[in-house]
Order: sequence, then structure tokens, then C-alpha cells
Amino acid sequence: MTAVKQSNPKDMVGSSKVSLSCVPAQVMLEVAVGLYEGYRKYGGYNFRVIPIRASIYYDACMRHLMSWQEGQDVDPDSKLSHITKAIAGLVILRDAMMNDVLIDDRPPKSKNVDDMLNDLNEATAKLITKHPECKKAYTGAK
Repeated sequence: MTAVKQSNPKDMVGSSKVSLSCVPAQVMLEVAVGLYEGYRKYGGYNFRVIPIRASIYYDACMRHLMSWQEGQDVDPDSKLSHITKAIAGLVILRDAMMNDVLIDDRPPKSKNVDDMLNDLNEATAKLITKHPECKKAYTGAK
């Protein structure tokens, strides 16, 4: 018979709380540097005191994502990954939302965006059926 070791009483309490151990430390450390850059450049926590426009942070995040998508891994200014810079921007955007300091200057919501997405997903599925063998992309990857 195998003996079962009892768990520490703290384990029972702690296991039902928010688990931070699932957050990748390396990414969070890089994001901290990305946020620190803004802290030094613009002043710490300015985004909690002075309301921010959603469009400014959306645009910045998208520029970083597009630069990364186009093959530029590192932001030449900060020397951080464009992905890290985009995450840092999203962190500030979400913080502003949670603290009611976001100026929501998004365009009016499209009426049929969900229906349109469903139609486009169906069209994509038909393309996959029509062309089941996808040609290899010219990505430059070996």
C-alpha cells in the first residue's frame, strides 16, 4: 500500500486563488522594461492620471505588430522586441479601461461585423475545399 502525503493547509487555500505561476516570467520581465521606457520618457503612471485615447495605443500596438509581421523583430529605438512593445501598449490600454481613464475614440461599431465574419469564414472554408493542397508559401524560411 502506497502512503499518501498530506498537503500543507496553505495549499488548499492558495490553490483556489489567482495563479500567477502560469504567467511566463521572461515575457513579463521584458514587458516591465518596455513599460519602464515609457515611465522614464513620459512620467510614471501618467496614463492613470491623464486620460488616454484608445486610438493612440491601438495605432502604436498595430505599428509594432506590423513591423514584426514584416520581419523586423526588434524595435530600433528601444532594442526590445516589437511584440514586447505591443504587449506593453496593450497593458496600458487595459489599465486605462479598468481605471476609467480611457477616452474611447473608436469608430462607431459596425452593424454586421459578426455576420460578415461568419460569411467570410464560410468563403474561406470553401476555398480550402476547392484547393485542398495549399501551395507552399514563399516566406524565405528554410
